Amino acid sequence: MPAAAGQKRDYYEVLGVQKSVSGQELKSAFRKVALQYHPDRNPGNTDAEEKFKEASEAYEVLSDPERRARYDRFGHAGVGGAAGGDPFSGFQGVNINDIFGEIFGDIFGGRGGRGRVSNRGADLRFNLEISFEEAAFGCRPKVPIPRPKKCDLCSGSGSKSGSAPKACGTCGGTGELRFTQGFFAVSRPCTDCGGTGAVVPDPCNKCRGSGKVPSEEVIEVNIPAGVDNGTRVRLGGLGEPGDRGGPPGDLYVTVIVREHSLFQREDYDVFCEVPISFTQAALGAKIDVPTLDGKVKMTIPEGTQSGKVFRLKGKGVPHLHSGQRGDQHVRVVVETPTGLTQKQRELLERFADASGEEVHPQSKNFFEKVRELFG
Repeated sequence: MPAAAGQKRDYYEVLGVQKSVSGQELKSAFRKVALQYHPDRNPGNTDAEEKFKEASEAYEVLSDPERRARYDRFGHAGVGGAAGGDPFSGFQGVNINDIFGEIFGDIFGGRGGRGRVSNRGADLRFNLEISFEEAAFGCRPKVPIPRPKKCDLCSGSGSKSGSAPKACGTCGGTGELRFTQGFFAVSRPCTDCGGTGAVVPDPCNKCRGSGKVPSEEVIEVNIPAGVDNGTRVRLGGLGEPGDRGGPPGDLYVTVIVREHSLFQREDYDVFCEVPISFTQAALGAKIDVPTLDGKVKMTIPEGTQSGKVFRLKGKGVPHLHSGQRGDQHVRVVVETPTGLTQKQRELLERFADASGEEVHPQSKNFFEKVRELFG
């Protein structure tokens, strides 16, 4: 029910929650309401702006355990929330961006007023091509990575020997610039210092103030068994060094698996086709079948039809975490003989004569279906 003119609504009603709401549920409710009525999403809508102010005030009170307890006992009077007053009078000098920052992250284009941009180094990405077998069983290749290193002349500070970075005059060393947007402040990284809060008045001649110089480093990458095409491996701390001595970023290696001439992979199972002769299919045989572990013997039963799939248990790819292996599925393809000698032809003709009008059960079934369709 809407409140009477000049009367504030109940804070729990504003956020659409019960009095028993937990801190996390309260935060989620505020985020939902605030996003709905945020001035950036409702430009020129004074009603939405008022509802955003109302929700912000409610959350500011209820998110503080002490003020929430006073509100539960005495209502608006217990938190100084007299009707018609300044909706942000209870903030008592607290930066409103600090209050919203934890909930919205960088929705306002800044970092929620939590301080200057970290001088952590950038993350690096590298595509590593490996073979089908290397992906299945793992490998430790050594690869050259273009990776800037810390400048040895200035020890990564970016300044000439004897000089030191100074606080940025534009942002006063805070690393951010504040702007008024609607009724609250928005912070963004300072463009002059890049958000670090410091500038180098006397930059190093070698790195020109960045604290880093181009380099290439050979790094051993541990690729675990069972990775698949597109798997990403993270190597912590092996990215770019940070600006002016800051911590390094991470290196992310994306695995590209080359296609195999015989095998195909689906999850942790391996599939392949193996040709067999007419006589092997008819009479049965033991044949050599390629697997990831080398050749193994596989029994072909008498009367095997072309397209029959056999399973070799445990001959697939190891699972990435458990090490348990998938299976290999072998599809046999019966090859029709070509380039027959005269003797071979005579033998096959004798076989056909001996068969007479007899038809294989599978063929018989096929011809019966044809007769049903066409009469």
